[in-house]
Amino acid sequence: MAMKKGCKALVEEAEAQIRRYSVEQAQARLTDPDVQFVDIRDVRELEREGVIPGAFHAPRGMIEFWVDPDSPYFKPVFGEKKEFIFFCAAGWRSALATRTVQDMGLTPVADIAGGFSAWKAAGAAVAEKAKKS
Repeated sequence: MAMKKGCKALVEEAEAQIRRYSVEQAQARLTDPDVQFVDIRDVRELEREGVIPGAFHAPRGMIEFWVDPDSPYFKPVFGEKKEFIFFCAAGWRSALATRTVQDMGLTPVADIAGGFSAWKAAGAAVAEKAKKS
C-alpha cells in the first residue's frame, strides 16, 4: 500500500514553515533569559547522550497536551513569554513538533537544524542528565 504522504514529505513541509536555527544561532541564544530550549527526545536518549544545559524536557508524545493551557496536562513553562527552541536527535521530530505548536498558537518558536547530534558534533555545551533522587 502506497502512503499518501510519507514522513520525509511531512518533515520537509514542516521545515519550510518554521524558523530553523543553525547550531551557532541556537548557541547564541542559550543564555538569553527570554529563550527556553525544549528537548523532545525520549528520556533514554537524554540519559545516553546528555542534554543541553537548561533545556526543559517535554517528550514528543506529550507536547500538544503540555502546550495547551486548556489541557489537564498543561505545563506552566509553556505559558511564559519566551521564545521556545525545540530539538530532538536529528531535527526531524522537532521540525514536526515545532510546526504543530506553531499551528496551536505558541509563538515565537523555532527548532535546531540537525538537532542534538549537530549540537554535540559542533562542540556546543552538553551536560549529563540529572539523576532523579
